[in-house]
Amino acid sequence: MSKVINVTDNDREAEIDNITGIFATPPDDEPDPTGIAYGELVAAFEHFNIELFDSALPPCLITLQRRRNIYGYFAPSRFRRADGTEQIHEIALNPQSWRKRTIEANLATLVHEMVHLQQHCFGNPSRRGYHNKEWAQMMVAVGLIPSTTGQPGGQQTGQKVTHYIQPGGRFAKACASFLELGYGLSFHDLTDDADGKERQNKTKFSCPGCGANAWGKPDLNIECRDCHMPMDGTKQLQVRS
Repeated sequence: MSKVINVTDNDREAEIDNITGIFATPPDDEPDPTGIAYGELVAAFEHFNIELFDSALPPCLITLQRRRNIYGYFAPSRFRRADGTEQIHEIALNPQSWRKRTIEANLATLVHEMVHLQQHCFGNPSRRGYHNKEWAQMMVAVGLIPSTTGQPGGQQTGQKVTHYIQPGGRFAKACASFLELGYGLSFHDLTDDADGKERQNKTKFSCPGCGANAWGKPDLNIECRDCHMPMDGTKQLQVRS
């Protein structure tokens, strides 16, 4: 389990210097969205590593991934350096959730995955995707309470376990201090939901002879081959592509 960490002023100054370097303005003074978006995530990782994990976690590759029904995931040894010298772990975050959740909730997802990284490096994880008792204890130690429902009273172990933020706990305090530095998540994904899908309008076409149905873009000219009759577009549906 993580121990309580006393972060010195020197630690904070070094961290702020490092974060400031991440957000250095390009020579042409044009903002760099990629640098800003990923720089914020690196800054958050470094901040929470200092505040919650005693700087014990190794660097990893943080990625943005749209994946259905998840806020993020940890994948051990997902990447390898091109020269073959080192394998790198991945923490992936789903940006489609950011717009509809608080910044504290989104940063808590990052720390949730950092706990998976901690257990992979220093503990005994169970089968892939299973959240065991050791992981649950590590989560509690950083101020995130595991729960299958995301609310008090949910089970703390299982295949699908989320969490809620402990009021006044270590994560809540570390998150507040990070936001006080002036950083956050500057960009929101405009796709519909955190399930990796976009909504599109499609039209239902029906054959007046046999009643067969087909779906497609509203301007399609569709004919039923069996009846040799044009199919009428009668209904607009919202479907996920």
